[in-house]
Amino acid sequence: MLSDSLLAKSIDKILEKTEKEILINLENSFSTAKQTLDDSIPKLEQEFEKIISDGKKEAEKIEKQIIGSSDLEVRNKQLLALEMAIGEVFTKALDQIANTKHNEDYSNLIKTLLDESTKILGTTKVIVYTNSKDKDLVQSLLSKYTGAELSSQSINCLGGVIVKSKDGAMKFDNTIDARIQRLKPLIRKQISSKFGVGN
Repeated sequence: MLSDSLLAKSIDKILEKTEKEILINLENSFSTAKQTLDDSIPKLEQEFEKIISDGKKEAEKIEKQIIGSSDLEVRNKQLLALEMAIGEVFTKALDQIANTKHNEDYSNLIKTLLDESTKILGTTKVIVYTNSKDKDLVQSLLSKYTGAELSSQSINCLGGVIVKSKDGAMKFDNTIDARIQRLKPLIRKQISSKFGVGN
């Protein structure tokens, strides 16, 4: 019986000791876990702040893209409207030019176009092309240009001349149509800047 009592006391002591060790280990684990949690809170807060900051940056980026896209769309619509208006103006101007009666001013214009063309080509030994309406006028002016001759072929244009050197090496298109096409970009630029579009 005594040995049973001793055995029970020994078991109680072992259990008590084990219980204390378990409690101490639990306390230590709890303290370590609490310390780890306390240490990780600033890191978590930093991560949270970074996520919020990155989210704001992304939102700002998307907002700028949306605004930029809208600005670009508005600008494109302005350019399209301007281009249509310029096209209509050129069409009306070309109609007016086509229906203008040929007078002394027109004769002077053709002479100027011939002068410019021969100077640019550097020779008066040229073949001159013009439309059927201007053939007589051009023929009457060619006598002042040594070696110049009028082509029997008519060209389709509002007026003016195309001048080719007789050797075929050079050609200058000085028709009213070509001059208008050369001026178009400059006129378009002036109109665009006046209305603040395309700058």
